[in-house]
Amino acid sequence: MKKVLMKGNEAISEAAIQAGCKFFFGYPITPQNEIPAYMAKHLPKAGGRYTQAESEIAAINMVYGAAGCGARVMTSSSSPGMSLKQEGISYLAGAQLPCVIVNIMRSGPGLGGILPAQSDYFQAVKGGGHGDYNLIVYAPSTVQEAVTLTMEAFDVADLYLTPVMILGDGILGQVMEPVEFIPPKKRKLPKKTWATTGNDGSRPNNLINSLYIEADVLYERTLAQYKKYDLIKEKETRYELYNTADAEVIIAAYGSTARIVKSVIDGLLEEGIRIGLIRPITVWPFPYTIFEEYASSDKVKKFLTIEMSMGQMIEDVKLGVNGKKPVDFFGRTGGKIPTYDEIKGKVIEVIREVTA
Repeated sequence: MKKVLMKGNEAISEAAIQAGCKFFFGYPITPQNEIPAYMAKHLPKAGGRYTQAESEIAAINMVYGAAGCGARVMTSSSSPGMSLKQEGISYLAGAQLPCVIVNIMRSGPGLGGILPAQSDYFQAVKGGGHGDYNLIVYAPSTVQEAVTLTMEAFDVADLYLTPVMILGDGILGQVMEPVEFIPPKKRKLPKKTWATTGNDGSRPNNLINSLYIEADVLYERTLAQYKKYDLIKEKETRYELYNTADAEVIIAAYGSTARIVKSVIDGLLEEGIRIGLIRPITVWPFPYTIFEEYASSDKVKKFLTIEMSMGQMIEDVKLGVNGKKPVDFFGRTGGKIPTYDEIKGKVIEVIREVTA
């Protein structure tokens, strides 16, 4: 299959269209504006419908309606816009409706700036809205991976009846890389017999709802949902190991930051210094088990978490390490991207500590 040079935002959009997305509801905000622009131009050609919503709140509630009808639907935004969507996302999770949500993160808090950051991690993986729920959250590090995971996200959403998020940043959204659009491995997906598609009296009416007044009813429904989350943890947790064999220090990084880390690892390897990387691909479910496995190794002396934030994923890394080894941190925020030399300097500092 021929590769095409595409900007990250546009590649995500094309991946969604090829995955069968039929509705897109969005609202402009930098640095994800190419997604609604691309969808507005190309989705109607594929038999879909693009709607420019009057706000982020309106957009996510339109997603609720389309998902309830059984359609494949997507929305996208960036950090402050995602904050406005949180109530609707909780409703989608509570009603167990499949959809795909893209967050191309910018810097914050507040309106912040349009430069890339990773400071929406807590919002994405800890349930940014109210109530007990989770989203499946993919954190691609390349445009090709963003394409692959976006196409897969629609199937995963339909399989588990849950919203799925693509968590990227301004680097991923704006960079141009060659990509190819390969359909994901086919999954056996359930028929959408629950969808509100209307009927001719041949079946009971379907009702989409997340309001349950009786405590016992909501309790049992939430327990059933968490059993589904346990299955997702078992079946869908994904990560990448990079140069971890014989490494005394293991770095944890995701998304665009992990790409810089890989360059540092390659450079240090030429100097005879072995450093490894665990890159979570799903940041929910988080790959706790692999961190505990490496923390139990006598070879590994320390973990180092590197993020474009003041430290958010580090909490999950510490949970995985479970107190067996120390966990250090290096971060940049406000739109500042950690440089090769900054990361290398921190890594060498940590190496000296563990070999002293």
